[in-house]
Amino acid sequence: MPDLLIELFSEEIPARMQRRAADDLKARMTDGLVEAGLTFGGAAAFSTPRRLTLALEGLPAESPTVVEERKGPRVDAPEKALEGFLRGAGVSKDELEIRDEKKGQVYFAKITKPGRPAEAIVAEVLEGVIRNFPWPKSMRWGSGSLRWVRPLHSILCVLTDDAGEASVVDLEVDGIKAGNTTQGHRFMGPGRFAVTGFEDYAAKLKRAKVVLDPEEREAHIWQEAENLAFAGGFEVVEDKGLLAEVAGLVEWPVPLMGEIGEEFLGLPPEVLQTSMKEHQKFFSVRNPKSGRIERFITVANVETEDHGATILAGNQKVLAARLSDAKFFWENDLRVARDEKMQPWVESLGHVTFHSKLGSQAERIARIAALARELAPVVGAEADLAEQAARVAKADLSSEMVYEFPELQGLMGRYYAEAAGLPQDVAAACQEHYSPLGPSDDVPTRLVSVTVALADKLDMLTGFWAIDEKPTGSKDPFALRRAALGVIRLVLENDLSPDLTRHLSIGWNAHSYDRFWERIAEAENRARSGNPSDWAEPDEVDLAKKAEDVQDLLSFVHDRLKVYLRDQGIRHDVIDACIAMDGNDDLALLVKRARALQEVLATEEGENLVQGFKRANNILRQAEEKDGVEYSFGADVKFAEGPEEKALFAALDRAERAIAAASAQEDFAGAMAAMAGLRAPIDAFFEAVQINTDNEILRRNRLNLLNRIRVICLQAADLTRIEG
Repeated sequence: MPDLLIELFSEEIPARMQRRAADDLKARMTDGLVEAGLTFGGAAAFSTPRRLTLALEGLPAESPTVVEERKGPRVDAPEKALEGFLRGAGVSKDELEIRDEKKGQVYFAKITKPGRPAEAIVAEVLEGVIRNFPWPKSMRWGSGSLRWVRPLHSILCVLTDDAGEASVVDLEVDGIKAGNTTQGHRFMGPGRFAVTGFEDYAAKLKRAKVVLDPEEREAHIWQEAENLAFAGGFEVVEDKGLLAEVAGLVEWPVPLMGEIGEEFLGLPPEVLQTSMKEHQKFFSVRNPKSGRIERFITVANVETEDHGATILAGNQKVLAARLSDAKFFWENDLRVARDEKMQPWVESLGHVTFHSKLGSQAERIARIAALARELAPVVGAEADLAEQAARVAKADLSSEMVYEFPELQGLMGRYYAEAAGLPQDVAAACQEHYSPLGPSDDVPTRLVSVTVALADKLDMLTGFWAIDEKPTGSKDPFALRRAALGVIRLVLENDLSPDLTRHLSIGWNAHSYDRFWERIAEAENRARSGNPSDWAEPDEVDLAKKAEDVQDLLSFVHDRLKVYLRDQGIRHDVIDACIAMDGNDDLALLVKRARALQEVLATEEGENLVQGFKRANNILRQAEEKDGVEYSFGADVKFAEGPEEKALFAALDRAERAIAAASAQEDFAGAMAAMAGLRAPIDAFFEAVQINTDNEILRRNRLNLLNRIRVICLQAADLTRIEG
């Protein structure tokens, strides 16, 4: 069975696009071939800065013949209907079959579609893929109409049979005719050469100084970088993102290690790393004894006679210029931090707009500081320190270093706060209050940092809710889902129990106060419209909006909590059953309840108890609907007849006391265990007792007993929401 090799050779493809482009080439080609009837044994895609490559194994020589059966009109249908069917099916009337159906005799056509050669199908599919390739950005060049990420120079497309004979697929796209040749490295390659298949292609490329597989390039870069560093007594700072990017910049990686000038070694290591990574794509090399960044690794794309000395000299010269700028920023910023305690930066934030409807950064900082003072007792932090940290936490946004390298915000704030002589907890909060930034990011544990981080994220949520800028569908321009997840992780991983409704209300008040008079004007305008129903007192409007927004925002936090807990294996219906309980704004207690309920439901007793509860609830609900009353008057044990009924009364009394006591101690595992203990007496009761007896007194008493089952079980969790 033939193998297929495709290479699309162009000018340099941006590194960030290469992996996705290789995947797209593979997906679109294989989908197109399979749809056309060509299956395959295996597929592999590769990318380098100048080429996308796809290798397919085990293609059939042609697609299979397909016989399609198509149902036509009835035999007695109008002639025009038959003519239309014949044209669509591409057959004559003599080729039709007549079959008996329920509604009479019907014409059927068998349409035979003969197989097509693999070469013709490949050419057709590949042309479509090239012309409609999903580049994020593309260009036209010359006089053609083809769009590609960079000018496309050649197309290699060959089919190789089992005997090793290769044939070129007949294909031409915008004047570029497919062939069996490619070329190697731009500077070290021997020129164009012919290939007969993938193995021949990969081997010849390597001889022409091209490593085809990006993973192989990554492994080579990292291994050589570690060897160079180890030989000098250093270690390479790991950066997987940079490694993947650099592997997309070179076809023949040649790592080289250079020195950083002595005058720059006093810069914070993060500044050195960021400057070298962002501007030069250099790896940082650390002295393990001092922790300083003292060397760098650059990856050349060419071997030189002087073993890279000229390349290193040029890189070191450019790096020195870049680091001179960073040193200038650092020294200026340190002067402001040490001599003026960052106050000029804090004051300048009054001229920086956070959002047109939410005021300046200074106004936002004032809100965060007030909220941090409120939160401090809940977290256990000192209120004065929390407020102080909140007021300087974003000061570094006005620094020269953060203006140049925004990704260093927070980290530079910590350095500058330390230089200003502020307490260590305040300095740490400057960096840590942004965390966590995602599901795998570290969560702060310092009390002041936790307090300011919570205040920061709650202000984000309440602010954008107050101006009705909520996430919709996949759009979340202000990262509010991330902020909500941050609140959840800060609370849960620090075992906190804040009154979330109260603190959301405080945050909402801070935002809504400035808009109070605006709301009055809006209300008056509605009243002038002549519709009395449009009028409401301003304080009523404000309070109603507040209550609605706070509950809506709490529901949003609960939605993010569901996602967070589902990722940890907790069932969605278990989460819903616990969110439905009172006190659901205490996230830590909510999660403890959910974990306990999940553990109980994993047991046979818990699973059967839910079935018994649902049976009791269904019978009770049907009776209440039928009788038009609510059976909540209390069952009386004196009307119990058999031992099973009396035993259930006693079991419910015990469970009610146990669940109440356990819940008061926040012992949800104990509460769930007490609830699960009802399984046996409930099962025995239903097995032995008839609920809807002819004796009306007994019937009412037993329905009231079912209500006790419902009430007591619902004290632990809302079991009506459990599926199954």
